[in-house]
Amino acid sequence: MTKGSERLRQQILDLTAQYFAEAFPAMEFEAGLTPVPVSGKLIDAADVSAVVESALDAWFTTGRFAEVFERKLAQFVGVRCASLVNSGSSANLLALTALTSPKLGERRLRPGDEVITVAAGFPTTINPIIQNRLVPVFVDVVLPTYEIDVSQLELARSEKTRAIMIAHTLGNVFDLDEVTAFAKKHDLWLIEDCCDALGSTWKGRHVGSFGDIATVSFYPAHHITLGEGGAVLTDKPALQLIIESFRDWGRDCWCEPGKDNTCGKRFEWQLGSLPCGYDHKYTYSHIGYNLKATDMQAALGASQIEKLPSFIERRKANFRHLFKALQSMEDALVLPEATPGSDPAWFGFPIAVREKAPFNRQDLVRALEAKKVGTRLLFGGNLLRQPAYEGCEFRVTGDLKNTEFAMNNVFWIGVYPGLTEEMLVYVENAIRTAAARDDLVSISSLSQGTKTGMDTQNERGLD
Repeated sequence: MTKGSERLRQQILDLTAQYFAEAFPAMEFEAGLTPVPVSGKLIDAADVSAVVESALDAWFTTGRFAEVFERKLAQFVGVRCASLVNSGSSANLLALTALTSPKLGERRLRPGDEVITVAAGFPTTINPIIQNRLVPVFVDVVLPTYEIDVSQLELARSEKTRAIMIAHTLGNVFDLDEVTAFAKKHDLWLIEDCCDALGSTWKGRHVGSFGDIATVSFYPAHHITLGEGGAVLTDKPALQLIIESFRDWGRDCWCEPGKDNTCGKRFEWQLGSLPCGYDHKYTYSHIGYNLKATDMQAALGASQIEKLPSFIERRKANFRHLFKALQSMEDALVLPEATPGSDPAWFGFPIAVREKAPFNRQDLVRALEAKKVGTRLLFGGNLLRQPAYEGCEFRVTGDLKNTEFAMNNVFWIGVYPGLTEEMLVYVENAIRTAAARDDLVSISSLSQGTKTGMDTQNERGLD
């Protein structure tokens, strides 16, 4: 790079920061007019400048920024390996598919093997199980943590059970002591889906560092964003090689893009029935994909991750504000609880409407949306009721009563760092006002005959 180009580069970056300040000024909140979203990206001038700087490299595909971001992410979570991909869904696909590799010998997952998971979750946690011709075994959740009911793990296991793949729901943490002990006892693979939980900890240790493999997502709704993006984490370099093989077309070569002969014997390998010395860069040991991210995405991530600790603290503070504000409504609402031993970096604030409340969830959600307070349901509810899974092979442990309750009674609101104190006060007041309206009572009276999961909820004090 010449001195002239270096000077121009800096001018461009300086102008980018000036442009951002001019084009994206802070907006004043107007109660009832300004939407209060459940999630969103929090981008500053440094983030945009990082993306522009990457573009000025004219490299575009995975490169130097990806290397920096992967290293920072692995260090943050506390594992040795992080592999950047183009989405959290791709991360889940790679994590599970990697365990089907012939390189794992007798421990590889084969069609027909069973994988324990939960029905109350997001589809892309279980889709890779089905896509790899494995059999999901669905277990219920516990309320109001919304995490897997570990008391059902032994009931869920069969001689075909080979793995566990579950998510930390809404930033809360499933009981990692029980789950990891169960996995170790029965020699099962464990995949932690941390797409909603980056920064959550279990007894002081980051989630994503307990399983054999973990995944994270960087969609704009999540704790940091790359626009689109995800990553697969592992503390086992041998698994990383398999993960990146499936990510990079299935090739056997582990050279970084733009590099050759890292192994020192590029033309000396004998693999499969290929001629001896066939170019290792064009030798494939897996039926893979191309799921890499761009270096521009990685540049955004390398900038965003510097702000991750402050984002996490703001999420926790927002959660505490809502919890304290809504405690007086616990006769009608069930507020969330952190799993004992966890310190969640909350993704959202889940709320359950009690069966005996004078209104139902649909009433409350509609009223909040009318006031421009964003809401979401607990992802796919009971995924077994989704049309996508009709005809799929699976097993179910128990009756999934709590999953049914969540499907019918639970929604969540935002705690993301972009919410201000003023917005949070508006949200709590909107919930109080909506819950007190007479028309909500009259609407809910039409559906009093539907009581899903009553027995289980009464046992747990959620009636």
